[in-house]
Formats: sequence, structure tokens, C-alpha cells
Amino acid sequence: MRAIRKVIPIFTRRESGVIVNIASTGGLMGSRAGAAYTAAKHAVIGLTKNVGFQYATLGVRCNAIAPGGVKTNINKSMGRPHKFGMGRAMLGMNLNPRIGEPDEIAKVALFLASDDSSFVNGTVVIADAGWTAY
Repeated sequence: MRAIRKVIPIFTRRESGVIVNIASTGGLMGSRAGAAYTAAKHAVIGLTKNVGFQYATLGVRCNAIAPGGVKTNINKSMGRPHKFGMGRAMLGMNLNPRIGEPDEIAKVALFLASDDSSFVNGTVVIADAGWTAY
């Protein structure tokens, strides 16, 4: 949100700009992750839609990417997750077709930042190898 607040005056002056947020499939579902992570990612999606609509007529687009499982070091920041919660959140992991690579998400971001996506605004692009399709 802070970064968006900083760039909005610049983008509106130029009447052009693109914001790409990183959400998560956790922001689309109820229990793909812990409660705080899920709430935060739902907030990112709401912020994306709000900014996309509010500034559309001023030449600013805002979209989000909702990655599924991606090879990152996120687990290093988890500390000691609650066993019950982690067990519940992981129930659908066996249905995940595959884990993504960071560069696959970067390619989606590049598309959203490009003029090729000029008609895409205020939405969430799911990049999860079909995991949320079940």
C-alpha cells in the first residue's frame, strides 16, 4: 500500500502507470495457509481491485498475481507453525499439479506490466498450474 501511495501521484501526472501486486491462491481460498497470511492476501486482492477501479480513468492499471506453490524460501519465515493449522492448510497440497519456478511468476508480471495487457485492470491472474481448478 505504501508503494502504491508513492507512485499514484507520479502515474496520475503522467496519465500512465502499471502496478503489479503479488497476492496468492491463499487470498482466493479460505485455508491454503495460516489465518494471518490468508487475511493479508485477501487484503492485497481487495486493494488491487480498489486501485484498479479508482484510477482507471486516470491511465493507471493495477493487477495482482495469485501464485500457487512456488519454489521460494517462505518456509524459513514461518517459525513453528501450529500443527493442527498446518495440517488443515496442507490438505490440498497433494492435488497441486506441480510447484512453480520464480521466473514463471516473473513472466506473468512482465506481461501485466506491458502494453500487451492494456485491457487488463483490477483483476487477479492465477498462476498455479491448475491447482485452484479442482
